Amino acid sequence: MAPEIDLPGPVSLIDNTKGQLVVNPEALKILSAITQPVVVVAIVGLYRTGKSYLMNKLAGKKNGFSLGSTVRSHTKGIWMWCVPHPKKPEHTLVLLDTEGLGDIEKGDNENDSWIFALAVLLSSTFVYNSMGTINQQAMDQLHYVTELTHRIRSKSSPDENENEDSADFVSFFPDFVWTLRDFSLDLEADGQPLTADEYLEYSLKLTQGTSEKDKNFNLPRLCILKFFPKKKCFVFDRPVHCKKLAQLEKLHDEELDPEFVQQVADFCSYIFSNSKTKTLSGGIKVNGPRLESLVLTYIDAISSGDLPCMENTILALAQIENSVAVQKAIAHYDQQMGQKVQLPTETLQELLDLHRDSEREATEVFMKNSFKDVDHLFQKKLAVQLVKKRDDFCKQNQEASSDRCSALLQDIFSPLEEEVKMGIYSKPGGYCLFIQKLQDLKKKYHEEPRKGIQAEEILQTYLKSKESVTDAILQTDKILTKKEKEIEVEHAKAESAQASAKMVEEMQIKYQQMMEEKEKSYQEHVKQLTEKIERERAQLLEEQERTLTSKLQEQARLLKERCQGESTQLQNEIQKLQKTLGKKNKRYMSRKLKI
Repeated sequence: MAPEIDLPGPVSLIDNTKGQLVVNPEALKILSAITQPVVVVAIVGLYRTGKSYLMNKLAGKKNGFSLGSTVRSHTKGIWMWCVPHPKKPEHTLVLLDTEGLGDIEKGDNENDSWIFALAVLLSSTFVYNSMGTINQQAMDQLHYVTELTHRIRSKSSPDENENEDSADFVSFFPDFVWTLRDFSLDLEADGQPLTADEYLEYSLKLTQGTSEKDKNFNLPRLCILKFFPKKKCFVFDRPVHCKKLAQLEKLHDEELDPEFVQQVADFCSYIFSNSKTKTLSGGIKVNGPRLESLVLTYIDAISSGDLPCMENTILALAQIENSVAVQKAIAHYDQQMGQKVQLPTETLQELLDLHRDSEREATEVFMKNSFKDVDHLFQKKLAVQLVKKRDDFCKQNQEASSDRCSALLQDIFSPLEEEVKMGIYSKPGGYCLFIQKLQDLKKKYHEEPRKGIQAEEILQTYLKSKESVTDAILQTDKILTKKEKEIEVEHAKAESAQASAKMVEEMQIKYQQMMEEKEKSYQEHVKQLTEKIERERAQLLEEQERTLTSKLQEQARLLKERCQGESTQLQNEIQKLQKTLGKKNKRYMSRKLKI
């Protein structure tokens, strides 16, 4: 819901200073804040005819617009009062009270003509206030309407031989309301009662004839009939005795003529119910900023000596509004991207998708707030700006990704760089350790989220910048590894020689031990064999001796038995045997000693 503007009182919209019409910036500021459609009611008329009283009533106040009480015009320029519309929600009622026409102090009618023209151009309901009846004098005083074609143009460059058609004016002219003050006649014609509207219609009838007098009579009537699409008339009795008119704004309704009070109420009710939203050609509804643009455009044209032109005004308004529409669309885009985008995005497509959504919404905002964008010039400007915005976001996304990745690399790889400075990898096998640590840190880097589109490029750039360090570690590793291998070979040879010598020594010791053991075993074996032989020999000798003894005994017995008689011979034989046995014993002993 758009905020309502309810001013405590009127402010000057257009100042009339020494014949120059100047816009009041404070009033423009008020209009610029009104986002609601506006219903603009302007009142014009001769000075000292009670215009301001009616406007105060429309504002719902007893006072506000200055009434004045002398023969001098009290209102200068055009004054404005913005109040919430009493019968149209979401609308603002803009009341314009104008400087009194025909002020003798001004000396000429030029200023009055422009005041009249501006009231027509700015309003959606134009109230002409006059005193008494509608007679020729009243029509003559309304000569300003006949000058409108000389004050206003509908087209910027009409054909030279073509007068502007009244239909062109009807398309943007306001409704016309004629208020007749202090009306004292009976509303009737030819003895028949008339309504106020019928009275107006009757008064606007044209006369037949072609004389100059007829033309002068018909001209203001023709202008009113042709220029204003809708016409209305109100008559008002005198509110109080003339002596109390000076205190009119202080008097309560009970102190006024009841007929007058009811007539004023009817007038206000009609204005509230029937006055339309200010609308330009093409159905363009006017809000505060648009009304502000209209005021500026018209006053600029008048000040520069040109005629206010509706076509140019709408084009100027379109340029202003379309420029604002572009700004609103860009602001909406910035807001949406600011809310949705978290830089850096993981992928470029993610950013482009967010841009596309925000671009679509921004275009919708532009279309909602723009009008008469001829050849889509402003939409194209918006598209160009959105492309630039997209490119800027892509650049920011790239920079954000680079910054984040650089910061991550610093955090993750700085310990490794410190270890390199400390010479931890300047040793045999250091290169493998360095590469392993590098791979671990790269894995940790890849696991970090939201690095953005520069993740791999920044990493490769960093690694490339450290290639000289990597090569130095590799070369150092090769040199140290080669020397270590040479030392290891020499050490291995020395250890091998020591091992060989030790092995030889151990073998010698083992051999000596084995030989000693073998000798011991041999001696034990010899001892056992000798003992065995001795036992066997003793047994054999014993056996042989027993056997021999047995044999000898047997032989002796046999011999004794056979040769008992041959004792001498037998004895000789025994002696021989004994000698033989003695020899054998000697040989046995000799052999035994050898063994």
